[in-house]
Amino acid sequence: MSNLKDMYRTINADSFPEDLKIVLGQTELVYKKRSWTIGGETKGLRYGENPDQPAALYEFTAGELELDGIRYRGPGQGLVSALNEEHMLQAGKHPGKTNFTDVDNGANILQYLSAKPAALIIKHNNPCGAAWADHAEGGLGLALQKAYESDRIASFGGAVVVNAPFTLEAAELVNSSYFEVVAAPEFEEGVLDILTKRKNLRILRIPGLARLNELAEYSWLDIKSLMDGGIIIQKSFLSRIRSVADFLPAKAEKDGNVVIARAPTAQEADDLIFAWSVEAGVTSNSIVFAKNGATVAIGAGEQDRVGCVELSIHKAYTKFADTLSFKEFGQSIYELKRAALNDTALRSRYEDIIAAAREAHGGLPGSVMVSDGFFPFRDGVDTAIAEGIVAIAQPGGSLRDFEVIEAVNEASPQVSMVFTGQRSFKH
Repeated sequence: MSNLKDMYRTINADSFPEDLKIVLGQTELVYKKRSWTIGGETKGLRYGENPDQPAALYEFTAGELELDGIRYRGPGQGLVSALNEEHMLQAGKHPGKTNFTDVDNGANILQYLSAKPAALIIKHNNPCGAAWADHAEGGLGLALQKAYESDRIASFGGAVVVNAPFTLEAAELVNSSYFEVVAAPEFEEGVLDILTKRKNLRILRIPGLARLNELAEYSWLDIKSLMDGGIIIQKSFLSRIRSVADFLPAKAEKDGNVVIARAPTAQEADDLIFAWSVEAGVTSNSIVFAKNGATVAIGAGEQDRVGCVELSIHKAYTKFADTLSFKEFGQSIYELKRAALNDTALRSRYEDIIAAAREAHGGLPGSVMVSDGFFPFRDGVDTAIAEGIVAIAQPGGSLRDFEVIEAVNEASPQVSMVFTGQRSFKH
């Protein structure tokens, strides 16, 4: 290939059929391939996960699935798969699989955050940052600002997905950085004038993002393909935590002794509900730290629980230092570190910033922590408590729940803990 960049500019032709049918027993589910006429040319997906992988998007158009009395999402409820030319306000470089799956996982998380204007920045199918804010606090503009500041570095090239009309404040933030996609239920007057200055930005209007609470009670058919050509089908995950009343007391018994953790305060409970909702879209093993309706750090895809806690803490420290560096120098913490190699004054300032992040524990004090799986040992909880975590939500059910609850009860001040009663692994 004469120019390696050409592979990313090419739109892959695909030979996938126009119709796809799945027959489950006596039930037939029908899907139609989605394509768009843009600039006088009909195009499907740009490509799959990588430029050498042709791909196709299918919309569920016919069939009703009900198993064991559970009704699954059906035709007419499409979001990403139902996009047409009217919704694709600007195609940019034209969307590929990862653009759409990022937006889809944003919708997956936002279905549990309908109580307030909420904003997500998704990258590689995981949230970089997430936040919500009441209209009185600043609404969507503040939510997106807080989500961005949660992880400014990882947000570069991400997809912005929101559940409320896109505001001028939000548009100005998008225009000041680099994003691949913006998806919103609607756009306020003047917003598109700002966003379309970024010619490669994909701008999607998805009205259903404002009505996700209507879908949040229904599962969908989750299909996983195996490398041997086989498939696994499962009922999709649905969060059971919608209010503080849905949490279970963290309680355990050992050798006739019973331990019960402190219940969370109202603010802690609100942050735990928010963080658990975000957790639904994070690849397991995962940990989410959150404070005041925004993520502080997200650790995803680790093999051990305490290692994921440590990774999340490291990310919090790094992002805190990066915020200080960017505000003072307009540079990332990594750019400042490189510049400091040959500048004594900058080296001193870099060391001060790192020390400040360490002293502030990366902004973690006062944060809550949620875990998608139970803690098999108390080490992960002890590690988080040392950073100033004030409340924890986790599934419960470990053989060592007694020891884990002892860890929060021994903390000074005492840390609260609740059980979710369900695991939220996402593979």
